[in-house]
Amino acid sequence: MAQALQPNTAGSLFASDGKPHPLQDALMAVTLALGVLSFITAFFHSLHLLTSWAGLVALCTGVFGQWISVTTRQRFGLILGLGAAGVGFLIGMAHGGLFGGVVG
Repeated sequence: MAQALQPNTAGSLFASDGKPHPLQDALMAVTLALGVLSFITAFFHSLHLLTSWAGLVALCTGVFGQWISVTTRQRFGLILGLGAAGVGFLIGMAHGGLFGGVVG
């Protein structure tokens, strides 16, 4: 029975291959953390520098993480982080941008 040798992923919310992926998991964690930071600080007009830079870094790490992701769990976390980072980045750009008031 070939199915007896396979790990039981049917009960899992996100299928995994059962192998560790430390780089992909780290990129997912960084993208989620910076995405949430960017999204939350977007509500404060005076924090546009933090909002836009955190959003930009999260977008870059998230795109690279999507490129090398292996499991559905990683892709799901990356998409959540990318969405939050995108919203935060755009609102931060609208409030003053990456260098608003500092350069120019």
